[in-house]
Amino acid sequence: MTRPKQDGNKFKSFMQENVLTMATVIGVFVGGLIGFIIKNSTGEWSKREIMYISFPGEIFLRMLKCLIVPLLVSSITSAIGGLDLSMSSKIATRAITYYFVTTISAVILGICLVTTLRPGQGAKIVETQTESIDKASKVLTPDTLMDLVRNMFTDNIIQSTMFQHRTEIYENTSISPAQPMENWEFKSAQREGSNVLGLVMFSVILGTTIGRMREKGQLLQDFFTTLSEAMMTITSWVIWISPLGVAFLIAAKIIEMDSIAATIQSLGWYFITVMIGLFLHGFGTIAVIFFLGTRRLPYRYIAKLSQVLATAFGTGSSSATMPLTIKCLDNMGIDPRVTRFVIPVGATINMDGTALYEAVAALFIAQYREMSYSFGTIVAVSITATAASIGAAGIPQAGLVTMVMVLDTVGLEPKDVSLIIAVDWLLDRFRTTINVMCDALGTILVNHLSKNDLASVDRLNAEPHELLELGPNGHEMKE
Repeated sequence: MTRPKQDGNKFKSFMQENVLTMATVIGVFVGGLIGFIIKNSTGEWSKREIMYISFPGEIFLRMLKCLIVPLLVSSITSAIGGLDLSMSSKIATRAITYYFVTTISAVILGICLVTTLRPGQGAKIVETQTESIDKASKVLTPDTLMDLVRNMFTDNIIQSTMFQHRTEIYENTSISPAQPMENWEFKSAQREGSNVLGLVMFSVILGTTIGRMREKGQLLQDFFTTLSEAMMTITSWVIWISPLGVAFLIAAKIIEMDSIAATIQSLGWYFITVMIGLFLHGFGTIAVIFFLGTRRLPYRYIAKLSQVLATAFGTGSSSATMPLTIKCLDNMGIDPRVTRFVIPVGATINMDGTALYEAVAALFIAQYREMSYSFGTIVAVSITATAASIGAAGIPQAGLVTMVMVLDTVGLEPKDVSLIIAVDWLLDRFRTTINVMCDALGTILVNHLSKNDLASVDRLNAEPHELLELGPNGHEMKE
């Protein structure tokens, strides 16, 4: 008689633990369903009407973005400050090695698929031009790379919370006739949006300094630790809005789309190629790397990340999803010192899905234009796509700007970005989901590889009476 009761208690416990996850996943499907129904049953909607539909989702996204800067700075600073320099460097080395290997793997996989399937041959695309493409076209590859370094070493940390540095070029036809873009005038400008790369670099240096100061830096360490905990508490409140916010974001985006059938017809093979690449990378390449490092399959962890992945798909922003990712990994028992360092850095520099997409897109457009390319060009695309993915901001459709840099490597016109713009918003959500999943699994992997080191740090920093309470692995003994 006790078995049914135990099963009932397990089911009740499972529902209580996963109700928010299931609600978020349902929100994605409900939002998509509502969007398709409205789009197919009514006439064309104005931009204002679509804005009304997306309003609840916009509020949810604004709340998440509000947490990014204080959470990022406090998390990285407290995580590094809580460890000695050698331990911080070990964790950083493992994380960056993982990011480098997965990004290179994604680019190679994308190039193999696009050269094998050749989706650009025979494609019939309706070319469009938008204001965002015009702006993206007016950039040079050297400027993009140098701006990446300039943003990394910011000259004003307060300004970095609101703006990014960008070199703008403009043609001064009043002084000289039309010239190549390399000869255009240029100026330094500030583009709206947090300079996450600069904030990460500043936080790493500040955390390292606090760690070296030991007792003198304890007051600062306590401040950033408390701030990080406070941000996570606010995050736990915000995530309850995620099912509603994600549903409205998805519905509004689908209503905003042009003809779905025409888009699929013209870019179907390109879309399928990118999707195959993202699926193989997410559930194949990363799974193999994860298994080699942990001797465990990652799919159980991926299931626990369902709410995070659904939110990433709905928002299209790895940075906005960062607070939820940290919260989810905390609930999974991952060491906070690892989570609060690896996830913010990963959300900034690790863009596997973006790297794969940009490599596929560049060669797809080259195939469409019937342009021949050599093995050297493919290698150049690999390197440029990797660099461009690091420079891509963790915001929706940020890859369009860095895409111009990859096209320049192949010798294509920047305006050719318009060929793939029709499906970019949808692919952007899928590649963001893969980016976030890769960050989360990387954190679990780094945590696994760092367990013994973290345990030795715990013992080194513990008071004599506390050592009696620590188990053989350096963790607190449970009764």
